[in-house]
Amino acid sequence: MRLLRRDAGETLRRLARGFRVVVVTGPRQSGKTTLVRATFPDKPYVSLEDPDEREFALEDPRGFLARFPRGAVFDEVQRVPELFSYLQGRVDERRTAGEFILTGSQHFGLMERITQSLAGRVGILHLLPFALAELAAAARFHRAPSRILPEHGMRSVLPPAWVRRLRSLPEVLFRGLYPPLFFQRVEPAQWYANYVETYVERDLRQLVAVSNLTTFRRFLRMCAARCGQLLNLSGLANDCGISHATAGAWLTVLEASYLVYRLPPYHVHFGKRLVKTPKLYFYDTGLAAWLLDIRDWRQLETHPARGALFESLLIAEWLKHRFNRAQPANAYFWRNHVGDEIDLLLDQGGYLQPVELKSGQTPGGDYFGSLRKWMAWAGARARHPVVVYGGPRVMEREGVRLVPWTDWPTGALR
Repeated sequence: MRLLRRDAGETLRRLARGFRVVVVTGPRQSGKTTLVRATFPDKPYVSLEDPDEREFALEDPRGFLARFPRGAVFDEVQRVPELFSYLQGRVDERRTAGEFILTGSQHFGLMERITQSLAGRVGILHLLPFALAELAAAARFHRAPSRILPEHGMRSVLPPAWVRRLRSLPEVLFRGLYPPLFFQRVEPAQWYANYVETYVERDLRQLVAVSNLTTFRRFLRMCAARCGQLLNLSGLANDCGISHATAGAWLTVLEASYLVYRLPPYHVHFGKRLVKTPKLYFYDTGLAAWLLDIRDWRQLETHPARGALFESLLIAEWLKHRFNRAQPANAYFWRNHVGDEIDLLLDQGGYLQPVELKSGQTPGGDYFGSLRKWMAWAGARARHPVVVYGGPRVMEREGVRLVPWTDWPTGALR
């Protein structure tokens, strides 16, 4: 088996050269364990999901750490939060870069402990499921098997069927980009059902009290139904029959588990009253599609949710592009009080890159109206406008660059 390269691998090595501790966090099944073990093959590996290891770390943290005089990889470290204070003493004594590599699937719990115990000592990498660019590179490797890939990633190369599927937007939206769906013989409906039951519901129970699991499942589906929309937390709570506070707590946990993302609005005035409510998206469209009861990719050729899922896919691709380089998202949307909107506004060092996201394959007049208005308001701060669409060709229309979704984001921005 050959190696599928993860773009975050070199960033992980760089962080390990500059920080005593490196934390890799992200959703379950995004490839964190595979990445850190492939990047640091000489470090001992311990999973704190193992009850024996977890008990040892809880009862005798100093003795547990003494087993690793040259450091180690600790997987799912949020399972033993008490370990962080002892790690602080150890790394302050040794002052060795990259001594410990930690992974965790609950950003909320991890960050709380990091700010308490390891502030200033830790580099943080957020690892999401596969990026389209990573899979495209694997597809190119499959067509040219003599090439050698770098030493960090996932153990496999895409089979020919997956190379073809990467060119089908409905299939990508339907299946999503979690690694197991590429390398295990499992149907998406089976995998996502198990994922929600095994990981999502279990993780939520560890963080907040859920008295009625049926209500929580309805909440998940209602979130998927609101993908791409302005977040009305009161309306979401009412539709699920829960309190506003409960809806807020559950949504915070879904964010902490890297399942949903609140895209913030951009607040610069431009002489117009602006919407200040975030929009709700899913990090992975396969999970959102499953929650929407979409059970065949052909449904997404005409499904009403296609446009929202397309936005979700491309926003997540931008986040992967930034997070894989340990950079902040710097991503917003813009909307004024009369409904003029830019789907994605990227803050690029003081300049603003407006991006419209359109799932159709044929450019229409509605692709450009909001961009023209926004460019007039933004003035000198605006970069050349871009539309990322469902078609196959790069084009220039009415002063706007149209770019295929398969080229986003690296081939779209200049």
